[in-house]
Amino acid sequence: MAQQISNKIAYITGAGRGIGKATALALAEEGVHLGLMARTESSLHEVAEEAAKYGVKAVTAPVDISDIQAVNKAVATLEADLGKADILINNAGIGLNGSFLELEPEEWKRTFEVNVYGTYHVTRAVLPHMVDKNKGDVIMISSSNGLKATAGSTSYSASKFAVQGMTEALMQEVRRHNIRVFTMNPSLVATELVFGDELEEKNEDKFMQPEDLAEFIISQLKLEQRIFIKQSLQWATNPF
Repeated sequence: MAQQISNKIAYITGAGRGIGKATALALAEEGVHLGLMARTESSLHEVAEEAAKYGVKAVTAPVDISDIQAVNKAVATLEADLGKADILINNAGIGLNGSFLELEPEEWKRTFEVNVYGTYHVTRAVLPHMVDKNKGDVIMISSSNGLKATAGSTSYSASKFAVQGMTEALMQEVRRHNIRVFTMNPSLVATELVFGDELEEKNEDKFMQPEDLAEFIISQLKLEQRIFIKQSLQWATNPF
């Protein structure tokens, strides 16, 4: 029998749009209270207002996750106004396209600051409380590029390979505390991160949608605590 997730508390990064927004609303429909983090405050408020329609509490904390002090402050705000997280979804990330020689050093640095250090900052701030209560769920939204690199994605692939290594080690460290660490590796998803201004032109029948991943996340969280899927790869059926 699936376990209930209603009345749990989930913190979500990159919650203002795309996968983060879809996941937040799917969790709200399940009765999960939300701590919403992203850089754009107006987007967070819109998501919080939509989530509130399901009768849950949604608290926003605008933050750039590459800044560890800002992350610590945001997490403290969520804990004070909402409570400590039962679920952490590390979704925020950036992707810069370009060959190895095309991308500037600062662009490489920024990719790692957000995708790797940002994920580390948020997890580091939230994890101790899960360890204290001997239970929790951490979901890492990585990428198929973190398993198999592609030309033109040098900095992005490198950052996602780093996330894979960090997550694999973390998963083994925290299992003794009954904390589950899931890593999801979607291929092309119809989000602004992937398609930018061309998003509306993409056929929903062909391209994987944020709501598809949200549904998958819910199914993972409902698994009995004794089991988890440590890594999964999501593909669209035929996006071509």
